[in-house]
Amino acid sequence: MSRQSVQANRPSHAAGLNAVNSAAAAAKFLEKKKEFDAVSALQRASALYLQRIEGLANDCETMADAGKIHGEVLEQWPRMFQILNLFLTSGEETQEESGSSTAQPGHGQRLVRIPIEELQDASEQKPPPG
Repeated sequence: MSRQSVQANRPSHAAGLNAVNSAAAAAKFLEKKKEFDAVSALQRASALYLQRIEGLANDCETMADAGKIHGEVLEQWPRMFQILNLFLTSGEETQEESGSSTAQPGHGQRLVRIPIEELQDASEQKPPPG
């Protein structure tokens, strides 16, 4: 003989508590979602910042290597001028020993040959612009 509970006819307070808990959980969820979105945005911004810094680091390494090479080239210029001076001096000594006052070809008199004839021929063959 069981009798029905009186509690079944009374309105439940659990539903009200459940709604309050649900609203609190939803508010907490929204707060955590905002935090997560902010952290995600910060992570993306940090990744972009890292890429930029790495690019700058690569550029700095390239400039440092170029500076080293530039320094090595500049270091060679005094030696090159010394060699050219020795070459020209030896050419003058050879001229004095031979007694000729005319410059011999190949003794430092012409260091660079500019093909003027070829340039003139090429410019004459070009049709005038316009």
